[in-house]
Amino acid sequence: MASQSDQQFMLSDEQEAIRTAVREFGEEEIAPVAREYDESHEYPWDVVEKAAEADLVGPMVPIEYGGAGMDVLETAIVTEELWRADPGIGAAIDLMAFNSTLHVMKEYGTEEQKEEWFPGIAAGEKSIAIGISEPAHGSDVASIETRAEKDGDEWVINGNKMWISNGSVGDAVLLVTKTDPDAGYDGISTILVPLDADGVTTSKIDNKLGLHASDTAEIVFDDVRVPAENIVGEENRGWQYFNEAMAPARVQVAAQAVGAAQAALDAAIEYANEREQFGQHIGDFQAIRHKLAEMATNVEAARSLTYRAAGLYDAGEVRLSERFASMAKLFASDRGFEVADEAVQVFGGAGYVTDHPVERYLRDVRVTKIYEGTNEIQKEIIGGRLLGQ
Repeated sequence: MASQSDQQFMLSDEQEAIRTAVREFGEEEIAPVAREYDESHEYPWDVVEKAAEADLVGPMVPIEYGGAGMDVLETAIVTEELWRADPGIGAAIDLMAFNSTLHVMKEYGTEEQKEEWFPGIAAGEKSIAIGISEPAHGSDVASIETRAEKDGDEWVINGNKMWISNGSVGDAVLLVTKTDPDAGYDGISTILVPLDADGVTTSKIDNKLGLHASDTAEIVFDDVRVPAENIVGEENRGWQYFNEAMAPARVQVAAQAVGAAQAALDAAIEYANEREQFGQHIGDFQAIRHKLAEMATNVEAARSLTYRAAGLYDAGEVRLSERFASMAKLFASDRGFEVADEAVQVFGGAGYVTDHPVERYLRDVRVTKIYEGTNEIQKEIIGGRLLGQ
């Protein structure tokens, strides 16, 4: 008998209901203000608050802490629909807490840490950033230079983190830091650091290509002291924890790309049915119909692979889900960018200006090929898994 992960995949009625609810929220609360927030570069606090009321912030937070208790697949559906409404505001909502952050906190955080942070995240009142990348270290995490040294019953932290989502609007960062500088990956720990602690300086990065409504920051730690109990899990096992969390995190990014691609496709179809040239709608020309056909096929393929990776993880096929999550992240982000680019082409000159949203989708989706592991790194992971490594 085939396992759950081998069966033909269909969404349940409950999962379809989640999609419908999030889509309605996106159409009513996000889409009407998307351009405004993109142009102003302001953080959409009011929309985030409404999203929290609809249980769309940190949907993986367990029910006992006030969350929706969704699994990875259900969370992917939420993320996809938020990004379909608008990637910038969608990112502001779904990055209130990365799936990887929630996973590490759920699996290895103390009960006190969960009670302190989870209810606030679910209510949209608190946000935990994830601090991995540094100015000189992105993919090469084993070489990070941020240090945490034990001094009595405190950690003393020094270093610099870069490209931190919600870094200047969040309440804390789950810091990936060296606690044994000579041990590579085996010398990394995860420590919760409040962003209002003495010695923490945050600087908003505001010259991004896209995701203008989402916050990104640089964070500097200068002799920052936090209690020893702020460590999450055991000392020097932090990278193991995040490795376990990478599959749901990469599914989240794949879902982001699928949502942006679907939005671009929707816009292109609508425009093809309206724009007239040579006495007919441009959608009547074979060149445009074939372009739309390829775009739609790529969106559906990316969605299927994303759901497949999520389903494997939820079914307990963790090792297999790691490979599929990297495949989904790689394929969805590559195809998502291509679909958005083709949507601009369907619009022609009108797609190159801000009068229509497709140029925004193109700018916004580009980052999905970079964060949570560049696509070059995903190919290394996939190849290694295929070779049994």
